[in-house]
Amino acid sequence: MKLIHLTDTHIVPKGETLYGRNPAIMLEQCIGDINENHSDANLCVITGDLTHWGELESFHYLKTELDKLSIPVQLLIGNHDSRAEFAELFPSQYPQATKFMQSYRIVDTGVFLFLDTVQEGHHKGWYCQERLNWLNDALHASRGRHIYIFMHHPPFDIGITALDNIGFVNSTDFREVLEPYIPLVRHIFFGHIHRPLAGSWLGMPISSLPSLNHQVRLDIDKNIPLYGKFEPPMYAVVLISPESVIIHNHQFADDSAEFDMANPPITDWATKKHRL
Repeated sequence: MKLIHLTDTHIVPKGETLYGRNPAIMLEQCIGDINENHSDANLCVITGDLTHWGELESFHYLKTELDKLSIPVQLLIGNHDSRAEFAELFPSQYPQATKFMQSYRIVDTGVFLFLDTVQEGHHKGWYCQERLNWLNDALHASRGRHIYIFMHHPPFDIGITALDNIGFVNSTDFREVLEPYIPLVRHIFFGHIHRPLAGSWLGMPISSLPSLNHQVRLDIDKNIPLYGKFEPPMYAVVLISPESVIIHNHQFADDSAEFDMANPPITDWATKKHRL
């Protein structure tokens, strides 16, 4: 299975900018690159903060751009989004939802769980008892299949204090529900942090990506406010097989020069042996 993961598109109404940029321009470039190089992917998942202010106009603009994507897309909401506006513009994403935007999908490689970690009016992540009950039922229904979890907020601290201050509030409750199924969880994908990140939590592999518009400066263990940067955006190409989960982070907007490593300029190799 080939999966595309991207996150934190932060779309604003058409004609407006965010930190001096139009986020939709980078989304359009990202979609063009996916269509050109990965039109065979099974699914694209965007893990929240689809918009920056949550207005209906922003979701309209987002929908216009996503309609250009040649592969199916699954959308999660983030702390910058509004459930009501999202549900109005994307009713087919969670057709059975009554309150929270969550779903369970069986695929050839296992079970995909798409979670809603948003507490309206707050930037911190929250997973209430109703959602915990839903998660417990979904994990039980996996019936021994491999599990892949997609969410906006990471359910653990990452070491950047300003982000951990707006992190996941009740991670202990979340952990208790998840613990019996840890051996089955092959990966947790998330957004929110606006940085490339990989590692493990409780033995489960985890990863995140930069935003498509702006990034958070890498300030490890410094109790200072968030600082933004315009580091390169990325999307991830995820290759899932029974033996592995391989993640290629792609800087799709990179325009640096390319060259054939097997045929370097002769001046570089005039006195060297031909080795790669």
